[in-house]
Amino acid sequence: MSLPPEKASELKQLIHQQLSKMDVHGRIREILAETIREELAPDQQQLSTEDLIKALRRRGIIDDVMKELNFVTDNVDQELPSSPKQPVSFDRQSTLKKSDGTRMADSTTMLSISDPIHMVLIKTDIFGETTLVASYFLEWRSVLGSENGVTNLTVELMGVGTESKVSVGILNIKLEMYPPLNQTLSQEVVNTQLALERQKTAEKERLFLVYAKQWWREYLQIRPSHNSRLVKIFAQDENGINRPVCSYVKPLRAGRLLDTPRQAARFVNVLGYERAPVIGGGGKQEQWCTLLAFLCRNKGDCEDHANLLCSLLLGYGLEAFVCVGTKAKGVPHAWVMTCGTDGSITFWESLTGHRYIHKPINPDEPPLAEQPKPLYPYRTIGCVFNHQMFLGNCQPSDAVETCVFDLNDESKWKPMSEEAIKSVCAPGATTSLPPFPPLCASTIDASVTSNEIEMQLRLLVSEHRKDLGLTTVWEDQLSYLLSPALASYEFERTTSISAGNEEFQDAIRRAVPDGHTFKGFPIHFVYRNARRAFATCLRSPFCEEIICCRGDQVRLAVRVRVFTYPESACAVWIMFACKYRSVL
Repeated sequence: MSLPPEKASELKQLIHQQLSKMDVHGRIREILAETIREELAPDQQQLSTEDLIKALRRRGIIDDVMKELNFVTDNVDQELPSSPKQPVSFDRQSTLKKSDGTRMADSTTMLSISDPIHMVLIKTDIFGETTLVASYFLEWRSVLGSENGVTNLTVELMGVGTESKVSVGILNIKLEMYPPLNQTLSQEVVNTQLALERQKTAEKERLFLVYAKQWWREYLQIRPSHNSRLVKIFAQDENGINRPVCSYVKPLRAGRLLDTPRQAARFVNVLGYERAPVIGGGGKQEQWCTLLAFLCRNKGDCEDHANLLCSLLLGYGLEAFVCVGTKAKGVPHAWVMTCGTDGSITFWESLTGHRYIHKPINPDEPPLAEQPKPLYPYRTIGCVFNHQMFLGNCQPSDAVETCVFDLNDESKWKPMSEEAIKSVCAPGATTSLPPFPPLCASTIDASVTSNEIEMQLRLLVSEHRKDLGLTTVWEDQLSYLLSPALASYEFERTTSISAGNEEFQDAIRRAVPDGHTFKGFPIHFVYRNARRAFATCLRSPFCEEIICCRGDQVRLAVRVRVFTYPESACAVWIMFACKYRSVL
């Protein structure tokens, strides 16, 4: 049985912070370069993994890492770096004793850890666009029964989505336990444990499927028209495996990387939107990505965004659910809903970061009675779910505007058994997805990236104007004055509060002389490709008018401000501006 998700996340973050603090990656790169220079024979074509591991051990890098992480013996209690005073502990299965989470586990204890290693393969092109190539769950426990704690595996990686049956390559893996275990298990014991788990998993999945079919029959008996509602009980992951939708959501704590639920919504919003590719016609391709695959490719469909946002809001202690329904023109869609303790209902659009307060329309009111006008884009709702609950909408109409969100009223919402959901979706359940990975801090330098994009845009504008036979004169001071506006725009997206616009307007009025005209055009992107952004800006007539401005004493300005978020996600704000002397 694994650590509780919140403890596992904290432990992974501590290890990640310590590795960053020690600059382990930098030291490895130096050793690799030195080894290639000094130790690679002239007739050798490549440096083997064994050579690199030996070099790291010889220079004490591995030992330094293990010492800094303070793994301790049974007779000594020490703290993990930056950890709380209390030791981290977790409950084992009934046959095991409670253990200090800072101590090394023995082979028997490790055999009970059923979480696989999730490996994701992505491809990045020269423009920085990423593509998910393969996603593989590695059963690592075979190493527990190997001699000297070392084993070699060969796995076949399959494609994703519509290519989930197509091989993309063979991966040779060497697994080694470090530090070595005091004793290894027999291969027979390991194989028996894995076989028992597979049998147990298959039985749980079979029982849940039987229950889900019975629940669906009962749901249809309430009203035959329910058959057309979007009640999503199972969804296919990137490998084409059907999983209960509740398994895609788990409370996720962002540590110190995100401070508020609204900041979390902004983070999810700036992750790229991309629908799963479809071969031929016939509608939308089914693909709900696991969280690691979604974060690695840095983009996904509306369901991926909604699952992540719901998980983050649950981590902040809110009662959050993923909603499955439709928006305009009957297009299937997923968004997030939170239920306040006062009964208020708030919709969160994970693709934009917008929030909407739901005020239901009473269809029984007289025709002339004033009714609230919905501001949200949602039309129908079929079901809501989180990591513990699944409820189907059984109200006479599935229109969102007339829906009553009293989830405790079983005449309006048909619930699934929480025990049934827990059997396949609870943390540690052998059928569930592995614990969510902790969010990683951004590796992007916001100032450097902002400056790089700004310089590239200046060059692109100058070249574009040169092709039109126009000269380009940049005014650095005017460019600098645009910064407060960009910061204000991002602050408003994160908090829904507008601030700082008065100072910006006053500064611009002072910078533009009498008889001159000022024009500005702000735009927002979630990628850092300057050429792609410039091409998009030119499609706006107003922006093109600024970039191609003709007149007397024309001065141009451009300002870029990159705001970084976890997982190297970025909000990129760009403002083009010009001022010129007005001629009658």
